[in-house]
Amino acid sequence: MNFDIQAVPSPSYVVDEKLLLANLEKMKSVIDQTGCKILLAQKGFSMFEVYPLIGRYLHGVTSSGLFEARLGYEEMGKEVHTYAPAFHEDEFDDILRYSDHLVFNSFAQWKQFKDRVQRHDQPIECGIRINPEYSEIETDMYNPCFSFSRFGVTLENFEADELDGITGLHFHTMCEQNSDTLWRTIQIIDEEFGPYLQKMKWINFGGGHHITRPDYDIETLIRSIRFMQDKYQLDVYLEPGEAVALNTGFLVATVLDTMHNGMPIAILDTSASCHMPDVLEMPYRPEIIGAGKPDEKAHTYRLGGPTCLAGDVIGDYSFDQPLQPGDRLVFCDMAHYSMVKNNTFNGVNLPSIVLHTADNNINVVKQFGYEDFRQRLS
Repeated sequence: MNFDIQAVPSPSYVVDEKLLLANLEKMKSVIDQTGCKILLAQKGFSMFEVYPLIGRYLHGVTSSGLFEARLGYEEMGKEVHTYAPAFHEDEFDDILRYSDHLVFNSFAQWKQFKDRVQRHDQPIECGIRINPEYSEIETDMYNPCFSFSRFGVTLENFEADELDGITGLHFHTMCEQNSDTLWRTIQIIDEEFGPYLQKMKWINFGGGHHITRPDYDIETLIRSIRFMQDKYQLDVYLEPGEAVALNTGFLVATVLDTMHNGMPIAILDTSASCHMPDVLEMPYRPEIIGAGKPDEKAHTYRLGGPTCLAGDVIGDYSFDQPLQPGDRLVFCDMAHYSMVKNNTFNGVNLPSIVLHTADNNINVVKQFGYEDFRQRLS
């Protein structure tokens, strides 16, 4: 972090352009070495202020439905790949308008919409999402291949006689994992779906690749990409969202009050429930600059949000000095799965969105207020 935390609103998400550029450069090196195509998964990071920058490095976006497809189409203007567990009839024509690739979750969906795709005035590449029934994700909530998953077609249910018009296969089986997991997954897919891959033009490896993590094994990723390119002459797509924005953003917050109930407690102007819901859902403990683990430093506090939810607790942290109202805290790695998942429960305002530019300027991109809260309601 190299910006003045007093110069931004509180709370605010602050994305550092230099850190984002470093991630994009690393992804571009994979593209240059393999000829693969990498897309931004908007479900993880949708700060469209930086889409023109991302578009200089990556090939486009992936979307989970109409609104994300339109956002990527209008704000980046490159390839738009759209997948949904099921498409809405009344949205489908607009999805066709904004998408270059469509991935269907089932053959029933493909058969339902096939004629409309083929009548569309622009050609659209169509694919089927497959479920190899193999994943190394331990938490079921994030495992697309756990028992009775609603995602993708298993080998048993694959309809080989319905591939006319299908040019690619898509799988997504990973979450925050290294490339050794991808390599093992590729072997399963090769073994199970190899006969169908021979008929395809492209394959999409989905997301969950932590490419920009310091310990990530780039060489095994390259080997996995080349395996599919060499064996089946396929174009290879990857669609990381988290890896694009990994370790590029911060959440600046302010201490509102301190109290004592068995231990020191600090109430902040930011909320785990509203502003960083993955802290409760995953769960995980975000790092705070200058703070330590409980009892590691002299003063340990439980940090909580301003909502009525009893469980709106960020975690326990220790500090060199006692916390005081007005102190600012900076949470790390807050670019991805924060802005895209936040909410206004209790009428808590949303954090501002700030870009710390490569030339060291603070650009307050967006601030929110009462009307943003009101317009979501009736």
